[in-house]
Amino acid sequence: MAARAPRADDPLAPVTLAVGQEELLLDRAVRDVVAAARAADPDTDVRDLEPGALQPGTLAELTSPSLFAERKVVVVRQAQDLGADTVKDVKAYLAAPADEITLVLLHAGGARGKGLMDAARKAGAREVACARMTKPADRLAFVRGEFRSAGRSASPGACQALVDAIGSDLRELASACAQLAADVEGAIDEDVVGRYYTGRAEASSFTVADRAVEGRAAEALEALRWALSTGVAPVLVTSALAQGVRSIGRLATAPAGARPADLARDLGMPPWKIDRVRQQMRGWSADGVATALTAVAEADAAVKGGGHDPEYALERAVVTIARAARSR
Repeated sequence: MAARAPRADDPLAPVTLAVGQEELLLDRAVRDVVAAARAADPDTDVRDLEPGALQPGTLAELTSPSLFAERKVVVVRQAQDLGADTVKDVKAYLAAPADEITLVLLHAGGARGKGLMDAARKAGAREVACARMTKPADRLAFVRGEFRSAGRSASPGACQALVDAIGSDLRELASACAQLAADVEGAIDEDVVGRYYTGRAEASSFTVADRAVEGRAAEALEALRWALSTGVAPVLVTSALAQGVRSIGRLATAPAGARPADLARDLGMPPWKIDRVRQQMRGWSADGVATALTAVAEADAAVKGGGHDPEYALERAVVTIARAARSR
């Protein structure tokens, strides 16, 4: 079987370096390489190894020429934890990778094992970013990408509602996108997401925040109790409350008559959120925003160890914010 020269973005590049700690993305990096190899040769041999299984000499044995010239994929997980002698073996292999063999190194990034990561990059390895998505904007982009990959489009509100309902778990977000893409005919909008994930959305910290800044204290408290009972971390609730109140304050001080598109650019919000916050801010005053921000700060300190009853602190903050929403 003749070897071919892969492009830099080709899964069949001699070496793929997947860097990060997001398990879903790491698994997908491996899956893409294996799928490409088996598309080229259905009999591809796949060896998936943890650090303890890769001893000095093991890599040389796995990558030695075969009588049958079979294609092989060798996956090394947690490469940052490899022993010093094994790292030497891998670096030596990187200098002269074998034909018909694809080496996949999964590395957490950071300082541990950095020498191996740098060596792979210097050798021209194809690199796949697998960092954890800690920012809401990154998770929102991930959801949009999932729908695009499925050949479907979803409204901005639907994507945001899905992130709000599911949270930060990429596997669950990916599963939800796949379910909606498979089950829903026509437009995927916010109402569709609500029908599928009502229970999850009710429990989300952003639902608590939305009801609070709208002045709907009873509904906000109900959502808060449900959220806490289903395992939502109190710190996520205070973060959502802070975001909701700050959005009110930022839009309230924006130039009157500005277009939604201009406001979206200046305030860093999507246009659909500008419309939502405009509806939420009708009863707010400047003093109300200041009072609400103080309540959020006190609750945040309580849930991070400064108080004895985080749940009570959150309830008090929710009630204060809801009252502030009617301060005008």
